[in-house]
Amino acid sequence: MIQAQDLPILAVGAHPDDVEMMCSGTLSLLRDAGCKIHIATMTLGDCGSSEHPPDEISRIRREEAEAAAEMLDAEYHWGGFQDFCIFNDDSANRALTGLFREVEPRIVLTHPPEDYISDHEATSRLVRNACFYAPVPNYHDGGRALAEVPWLFYAAPLEGIDIFGNPVDCHFWIDVGDRIDFKKRMLACHQSQRDWLKKHHGMDEYLDSMVRWARLQGEGASSGGDTEVTHAEGFLQHRGHAYPRDNVLSQLLTGRVVERDAR
Repeated sequence: MIQAQDLPILAVGAHPDDVEMMCSGTLSLLRDAGCKIHIATMTLGDCGSSEHPPDEISRIRREEAEAAAEMLDAEYHWGGFQDFCIFNDDSANRALTGLFREVEPRIVLTHPPEDYISDHEATSRLVRNACFYAPVPNYHDGGRALAEVPWLFYAAPLEGIDIFGNPVDCHFWIDVGDRIDFKKRMLACHQSQRDWLKKHHGMDEYLDSMVRWARLQGEGASSGGDTEVTHAEGFLQHRGHAYPRDNVLSQLLTGRVVERDAR
């Protein structure tokens, strides 16, 4: 049985605020269980403004990301990339493997392999690669090789749909009904992103949309079962060769996990 105390958890998003959208409720539960939380964003959101130049908006968004991470007593990391410039190449793989060797995560959370923007998809692939590469001693990028491949979980895509608009059925959901207000407060740290989405997407419901999507995942967790979940965060687990296949989150968050086959 794995012990939660000081267990390193790494959540990787492409941009500031992605982690808050995807899995901040789960991270809150893991923090309360005793885990040590790390949050990384590949970029600083340098293209996410119509008012500020890249350097200025990057400074603003980094401050917002650090403030949000502080709410989880989490350590924040920047991956060193720029918006729309995340690619699966050798330098990117070495950079992310270096981050993994610095953090030494046992559990990793990130974007799904298929999502609405290529930055998310490239981040997902690079995180998957780093999980596998970081334990390989002869992959020289500095730092001590991880002892083993960490557990890897993909968050449900935004709105719970694939790029064709079809629903994505998760492997399991985590009940975050009592963490939804925390998610809102954490997401609210990203004021500049709300301003940008209003300008670029015509969307002025930054917090409400997150709550709505969490409620949709709660409906997925409740469907066909005896458990009613008001808000949830959905996940798929990477269970390919060499990756751990048991659901360690169900061990750490007893009573919070609703498995798809158990609904």
